[in-house]
Amino acid sequence: MNLISIPAFQDNYIWLLCDSQRHCVIVDPGEANPVLEALSDLNLTPDAILLTHRHRDHVAGVPDIISRYPGLAVYGPHETANKGANHLLSAGDTLNIGGRQFTVIAVPGHTLEHIAFYSSPYLFCGDTIFSAGCGRLFEGTAEQMYDSFQRLAQLPDETLICCAHEYTLSNLKFASKILPRDDQIRTYQEQVEILRVKGEPSVPTTLQLERKINLFLRCHDTDLQKEIGFDSPPAHLHEVFSELRLRKDAF
Repeated sequence: MNLISIPAFQDNYIWLLCDSQRHCVIVDPGEANPVLEALSDLNLTPDAILLTHRHRDHVAGVPDIISRYPGLAVYGPHETANKGANHLLSAGDTLNIGGRQFTVIAVPGHTLEHIAFYSSPYLFCGDTIFSAGCGRLFEGTAEQMYDSFQRLAQLPDETLICCAHEYTLSNLKFASKILPRDDQIRTYQEQVEILRVKGEPSVPTTLQLERKINLFLRCHDTDLQKEIGFDSPPAHLHEVFSELRLRKDAF
């Protein structure tokens, strides 16, 4: 398989997952033109579109792509029914596209019906988990997003997190402010700064790496808890997640 990231808008990524026969799936096409250009330039045939949630910067390109490829299957959660999805999905559903199986994982938080698509080792998670961060809570609660993170944390270390935005450096700056003496975060921030100066993407990332540098996956860390004001262990770890998200919102 070949994974291709297509930059869109200011900091979005649209993903193409391609097989050896030059067929592909398109994930979260917020814009049509960059996708259509990539399909033409690389001589690719789309088999389906996958939508993680209903926000415009993830779905706005669907109509123009469909007009170019009539009858193309568009899979998404129920909240995307009026955004072009013609196959509606729920948690636990499985898809077989071009001989490759995808599992649907419910990840509410950013939106209430947000889903992720997992086909080992690829995780297309939209605006749920970012490298070193998490999505904003536009509709759901911190507890819901914490539970979504725990669901994704059950996946193997080698899982490739294909998130939809280039937020890594900002997230690492926040993490460094919270844990300024954390060598893993500081070292990785230096590496990402070099990548971004070169104009190179910082994603996909691995779940193994995220366990180390993503504070939202480290709510169990007692040192982190103390740094953000928990003098005693919290009754529920989603309280730590909530405090981190509030601080990130104000960062």
